Amino acid sequence: MNYLKMIWNLWQLKRNEKKSAEEISALQAEKLKRLLHYAYEHSPYYRNSFERAGITAEKIDSTPLSCFPAIDKSVLMSQFEEIVTAAGLTQEEIRRFDEQEIGSKKLFRGKYHIVHSSGSTGIPKYFVYDENAWDCMLLGIVRGALWNMTMPQILKFLAHGPRIVYIAATNGRYGGAMAVSDGVNGVGAKQMYLDINTPIEEWIQTVKTFKPNMMIGYPSAVKILAELVEKGNLSLEVLRIVTCGEPLGTGLRKYLENVFRAEVINFYGASESLSMGVESNPQEGMLLFDDMNVVEVQDGVMYLTCLYNFVQPLIRYRLSDQLTLKKPDDSSRYPFTHAVGLLGRNEDILWFQDGSGKQEFLHPLAVEGFCIKGLCDYQFRQISPDTFEMLAEVSKDSLQESVQGEILRQMRGILREKGLEYVQFYVRFVSQILPDPQTGKKRLILASEGESL
Repeated sequence: MNYLKMIWNLWQLKRNEKKSAEEISALQAEKLKRLLHYAYEHSPYYRNSFERAGITAEKIDSTPLSCFPAIDKSVLMSQFEEIVTAAGLTQEEIRRFDEQEIGSKKLFRGKYHIVHSSGSTGIPKYFVYDENAWDCMLLGIVRGALWNMTMPQILKFLAHGPRIVYIAATNGRYGGAMAVSDGVNGVGAKQMYLDINTPIEEWIQTVKTFKPNMMIGYPSAVKILAELVEKGNLSLEVLRIVTCGEPLGTGLRKYLENVFRAEVINFYGASESLSMGVESNPQEGMLLFDDMNVVEVQDGVMYLTCLYNFVQPLIRYRLSDQLTLKKPDDSSRYPFTHAVGLLGRNEDILWFQDGSGKQEFLHPLAVEGFCIKGLCDYQFRQISPDTFEMLAEVSKDSLQESVQGEILRQMRGILREKGLEYVQFYVRFVSQILPDPQTGKKRLILASEGESL
């Protein structure tokens, strides 16, 4: 999307912020009906699913969304070819493309953006965006990153040449990295990547040279830069910080605001819908983009319906995030649903120290790309300043030897890239890895031997 088109469409989208809650609800309902009819007509899975639930084409408009069948990641993966609306689109073909084009932003079949998400299972899930869906999502991300700014303020900010540093895992088809890059290009900003796989010393030198005035990245990774500033290893003057990919706690938000003396915006997205909401005020909570998605919570379970992706419709897709919804009232600044108490997986970081006292970190999201046959789940536990172990759950005990060998091979490569060759690493097999009872998420890092699996 070129600059002028991006600015025009952004202005159109920002007009929704001035609408009433009733107008946003009507807009959402209109988009939802269009999506449901399209899925019924073009997706074999949804047509069969709807009809099994007694929902024919004539009943779609009069049936509440809560009555439509829900899906989850297992259905998405097992019924992928039946869910997508593009003829002949297969997971296997996408997987081969993903493996052949590692590190490339090349479009699949020249027209589809492919995002993969492995979570902690090591089995990639693929999400497909056509150009229209991708452009819609990019607008949502740009709107979120520049939240609380008027169009004149945005134009002034862009005219002064934003220099944006993005801190995250960048070596794969991770949706955040791909979307931020395209969004930055769309507004004509300059961008620099800080990959969490590279050593801290490289971060310091790169940031000193680039001199960013805006920062986007994982809260845990942005915190590392803040600590470097506090220690006097870096001097940074940033106007805005956008955190994403992990929950942002109130304490960390205040810390980043104090260190950088900049506004902190927390963006909410997922591979299923990369543009879902934004938080600028912890008291009012996350504001959900009701003009782009429908979020439901029933019996503590969250369901997402993405309103802008027609090539891979996700209707009542179950997510593991936990939140409470609150409709806007007369005191609300914006006409969007409030997501209160959003809980997700907050990543700790493994810190190591060599014999000379030099420290280096390993971010757990750096290893989310593990794709090993037979590996179902994994967690990490630090044992000492130079030792950690991986707790691994496998589908069959007979696969332990081959899984262990591949884990060790891949992990040695990651440690070598980070300059952590001195670190000792072990694999320990466990029967099951359970989610954190507070968040419903499976943690990637356990702090100590005393924590339960």
